[in-house]
Amino acid sequence: MAGQREADGLLARLAVHATARGVSLIRAGRQRVPGSAAARRLVARARRELGEYLAGKRAFFSVPVDLSGVPAFQRKVLRAAAEIPFGRARPYAWVARRIGHPRAARAVGTALGRNPLPILVPCHRVLRGDGGLGGYLFGLGVKARLLRLERATLVFEGCRSTRIVCRVGCVHGRHMRPENRVVFASLGDARSAGYRPCRVCRPTRAA
Repeated sequence: MAGQREADGLLARLAVHATARGVSLIRAGRQRVPGSAAARRLVARARRELGEYLAGKRAFFSVPVDLSGVPAFQRKVLRAAAEIPFGRARPYAWVARRIGHPRAARAVGTALGRNPLPILVPCHRVLRGDGGLGGYLFGLGVKARLLRLERATLVFEGCRSTRIVCRVGCVHGRHMRPENRVVFASLGDARSAGYRPCRVCRPTRAA
């Protein structure tokens, strides 16, 4: 219950903004009602997924994002950060190499510091080369908490009746009977037990 209250408290401090194409901004502040119906649906979906993530019940996000207003270099940086698997971390230099600018670690840090979609685009998974936290829009305490949360969150769950393995938070998991649920430490464990990856949440992306 304490963990749920903490998750609810953090979510309550976040304002989510969206266009008709996707979530476009997450910042601390008071939530306002979007003008269009499409944006309202996306905001509601994003807040639901964020709440599940912060409560340790989701290991990925499916809500679409809109980065059309982000400069090209920063967009490359954010897309590279989004490739970092749940529960893992990479240094700023890794992101720089990933986008083809190996000497741009400082510029990468600046781009991540201006991330319009913290949590959804997981810049909290990017650390200094010496393992230090670096910086974070919501403060280093929140960054450390998110990293601990991901390390403690189950990532893969399978269904005994369908022999399908999903990432935690997949829509299939919501309809799974408790007696059919089995937890795996890795996708390799699930495959060795005869489970096949879900086509909806694509757990291979988290492997």
